[in-house]
Amino acid sequence: MNRREFNLMTALGAGSLGLPARAQEAGFWTLLREGGCVVLMRHAQTEPGVGDPPNFKLGECGTQRNLSEAGRQQARRVGAAFTRERVKLDQVRSSAWCRCVDTAMLAFGQNTVWTPLNSFFGASGGPDQSNEVLRNVQGWMAPRNLMLVTHQVNITALTGENPAMGEVLVTRPGPALGGGEPARLRVLARQTF
Repeated sequence: MNRREFNLMTALGAGSLGLPARAQEAGFWTLLREGGCVVLMRHAQTEPGVGDPPNFKLGECGTQRNLSEAGRQQARRVGAAFTRERVKLDQVRSSAWCRCVDTAMLAFGQNTVWTPLNSFFGASGGPDQSNEVLRNVQGWMAPRNLMLVTHQVNITALTGENPAMGEVLVTRPGPALGGGEPARLRVLARQTF
């Protein structure tokens, strides 16, 4: 990162600019090694399309929009990078959608489906799901790291950011708002693989 990018990031708050991964890469792995991170990953690249076909069914991958071959390779690259960098994930949770489960398994070899991470694209349950995730991660502390593999709509609701497929965002829970309401997750670094 050059001095201008550093000064700009410092003035406006790291992570809020959406700078390319190369500008934030150095802090990405350091933060993960420190722990206490809630790591959000949008599922890897999929076959073309938006959402899922009409009448899709959870648990029946053939009815959903799934990972492309490029997406499967992308998920493996993420896992290889985490292994290479010796970053420990204490838990890996994902949406029940096959593209999220497959991303988690290909990248990390483990996964627990957690329904608050299910896509609410075109549905009305978004605020309740987001608040449940935020409440559940409020006490997450170092040295543990939690990986959540989910959808763009969920990550945007949790952080205000719009991630690319396969992008990983390193966050930490913020302090609770007035009345005990959880705050959005603060994005500290991000990387696309």
